[in-house]
Amino acid sequence: MAMIQGIRIRNFKGLKDITLGNVCDGSNTQPLTPITAVIGKNGVGKTSLFDVFGFLADCMKYGVTEACDVRGGFDRVVSQGQNGTIELVLCYKNSELLRFTLKIALDSVTQKPRVEYESLFKLEQSQDNKYKKELLLEVKNGFGVVVHSDHTYVFDDEHTENFEITGKDKQYLAIASWAKITFGLESRIISQKRFISFRDFVEGWYMSYFTPDAARNINQKGAQQHLNRSGDNLSNVVEFMMDKHPERFQAVLERIASKIPGIGKISTYRDSVTRNLYLMFEGKGFAKPFTQSQMSDGTLKLFTYLLLLEDPEPAPLLCIEEPENGLYHQLLETLAQEIREHTSKGNSQVFITTHQPYFVDALEPEEVWILEKGEDGFSTIRRASDDPLIQNMVEEGLPLGGLWYSGYLDAR
Repeated sequence: MAMIQGIRIRNFKGLKDITLGNVCDGSNTQPLTPITAVIGKNGVGKTSLFDVFGFLADCMKYGVTEACDVRGGFDRVVSQGQNGTIELVLCYKNSELLRFTLKIALDSVTQKPRVEYESLFKLEQSQDNKYKKELLLEVKNGFGVVVHSDHTYVFDDEHTENFEITGKDKQYLAIASWAKITFGLESRIISQKRFISFRDFVEGWYMSYFTPDAARNINQKGAQQHLNRSGDNLSNVVEFMMDKHPERFQAVLERIASKIPGIGKISTYRDSVTRNLYLMFEGKGFAKPFTQSQMSDGTLKLFTYLLLLEDPEPAPLLCIEEPENGLYHQLLETLAQEIREHTSKGNSQVFITTHQPYFVDALEPEEVWILEKGEDGFSTIRRASDDPLIQNMVEEGLPLGGLWYSGYLDAR
């Protein structure tokens, strides 16, 4: 499973300069764990941190101009009072260790965001914690090089090597552009295979903006493989699972039903006239089952999250903001356990923001990051396990969420 080792964020909204995990710069920082939970008070930047992943995915898919525009424009994305460059550094590991850097600035002529700098390096770590770097791609203001074992491709205004890349359009990522070039399957260069893999990795991230009301809809578009961000295609995903993975889906329904209090059985029903497909929840003590439109927000939300974790081809990164909303506190431990089981199988890496100590109780100190406001108004972040007192108290059996609730995780 490809997994993010660390990410550095500079000048993105309220995140002027923060780093999570190991960005492979020789600092000997521990990498991110399969589960990463970010906690903190309201207004400290948890939503902005969550949005960094969506922003990078949008840059890869649509270009930096559109990624900024859907967030109100470059001026709304760059940190307030900072007229410089948005910088993201991502270190991730698949079969090899790679580091990606992206810098976005405002073009002085067009007044539109542009890629100021972009690079991808393959890294090999030595015993003294230093990194040997192998250049794969480097672009500065639209011009640069792509390297592989026996050739270096240069693209500028005069040398395009017969490829459709020039320095004229600086809003698109070079990695995304190079991944689209057709060399023929047998002649794909090694570098391009890495670009395709990295592009697919980033574009495959799942950002959850689930709302129960959206999930109550009965969508008419037919079977769909993956749950979308709002969850309004829940019925379509159910139809896909029924058609393509019937035995697995039946086992999934039984497993999910056992996790939801008050539910004896979950089944499906297709209307013979409209051909609409409905989820049927049989409540204990009730003669007639309930459809998904009649279920409580909490039950529907837990069902949707658990179904997301059962996706046969899950997203490499799941980002879930405040999953506790609408859930009874005892169900949070169940959800945390299901997420842990999902990540332990190497299915996905999961990134979560939360306000709920009951959820944090199920986590380890190295999985929890505390986001706070600094004196300058910008966010700072630290790992709970970096505090020896917290680490020792958890090892003595004290729950991490309880320590947070009691103020032990607050800045001292």
